[in-house]
Order: sequence, then C-alpha cells, then structure tokens
Amino acid sequence: MTGRHALVREAVVQCANLGRHYGSGVSRVDALVDANLEISVGELVVVRGPSGSGKTTLLNLLGGLDTPSTGQVYIGEREITAAAEAELVEVRRHEIGYIFQNFALLPVLSAAENIDLPLRIAGVPPRERDERVRELLALVGLADHPNQRPDELSGGQQQRLGIARALANRPRLLIADEPTGQLDSVNAEAMMSLIASLVHDQGVAAIVSTHDPRMAAHADRVIEIRDGRLSPASPSSGRRGRPAAS
Repeated sequence: MTGRHALVREAVVQCANLGRHYGSGVSRVDALVDANLEISVGELVVVRGPSGSGKTTLLNLLGGLDTPSTGQVYIGEREITAAAEAELVEVRRHEIGYIFQNFALLPVLSAAENIDLPLRIAGVPPRERDERVRELLALVGLADHPNQRPDELSGGQQQRLGIARALANRPRLLIADEPTGQLDSVNAEAMMSLIASLVHDQGVAAIVSTHDPRMAAHADRVIEIRDGRLSPASPSSGRRGRPAAS
C-alpha cells in the first residue's frame, strides 16, 4: 500500500468526549473533562502530569475499571462504556494488560506461577501455559528466576515480573499507572526502555502515566494533563517527536 493510507495504523483504544465527575452542585469535582484520545497498534503514549491531575482517572476509564459520567470508550470497534459487567470482565481478561505501581504480585506464588495465573483463569491448556510462561520470563530477563517468590526479587525484577504477567494473555492494550513510582532512577529508566521495546516489538498499544518528565524520552507521543484536561505536550517531547492528540 502506498500514499497517505500506508501511514494509517489500527486504533486499539479510542475515547470521545470522556468525562468523570464526582458529587454535584458546589461540591462537584471534575476529575476528567472532555478527553479525546486515540492510541494505535505499537504506539506508546505517555500521559504526564502532577499528582491529582486526572491521570489515574483517565487510565481507569480506558481500562474499564470505572464508569464515565460522559463520553465513550472503544476497544477496537467495541464500546466498553455500553458493555454489561460480564462483557467487561472478558475485555479486561483478554484485551487489556495492567501494570501496577506497587507490582500487585501474589507473594505466595513463584515468578512462574504469578504469570501462569491469568493464563489458568483464561482456560489456556497446561502445555501452552508452560510455553508462554517460559517465553515471558525470558522476554523480561527473568529466565533464571522462575521459582523465586516476589520477596526474593529486587524491585526492578518485581516490576519486570509484573510486565510479564500483564502480557500473559497477549493483550491489545497495555495500561501502566506510574509503573516506575517505586523504583530508583536507574531501574525506572530501564523499566521504561523495556516497556517501549515490548510495545514496539509485540505490536501492543500502551498508555503510561507518570509525573516524571524524563520518561517522555521513551514515548512515541506525550500528552499533558492538568485539572482533568488533556493537551498536547511540546512537539519535541517523545521518542518520535509526534504531536499528541487532544
């Protein structure tokens, strides 16, 4: 394919006029206001803003963990804001991977078992599960640590394990809320580099929230959020320097 259409990539997640408010009248708080955003296959978008700016609210709405007050969210062509809870569970289980700031690993399970659990819940056959676990451990540099429990791993290793678990069911969308918040600067830099390489190599769409301006260097696109409102970052921000959607 040639020409303009050759540059068009499949949109994995889209939101239109997305808003979330709490309370009413004089006590109303607008956590997110008229957000419009589209993220494509193999694209890493960083949402940057101070604490309380609306980053987590945006990510929770895109991931189907919260219900918007206004607007719509689409994963592919499916509007998840109109989905029943049972359908949302399936979307979260198969379409979306979550990376948490506090790692959210199960302490009684080994590294391999933490990755295996979402595969087991999804009904993946045992042999296929074993192969996928080995593949992911190698992918994040933990091939030599399958039997170690989270408390036997360093903070950076625990976050890499969290990434592997998030990728277990081959999600289309990866959501990470302040994934480097508990890491030192060296591990934080390595973590964002790993996420970026996985997004581009695996063809996953990803949105990562951060308050750290250094993380923008790994992004394809950077968006600022303040007082619940999205705006493009400087055109020089981000790995490819592309302007953000607003």
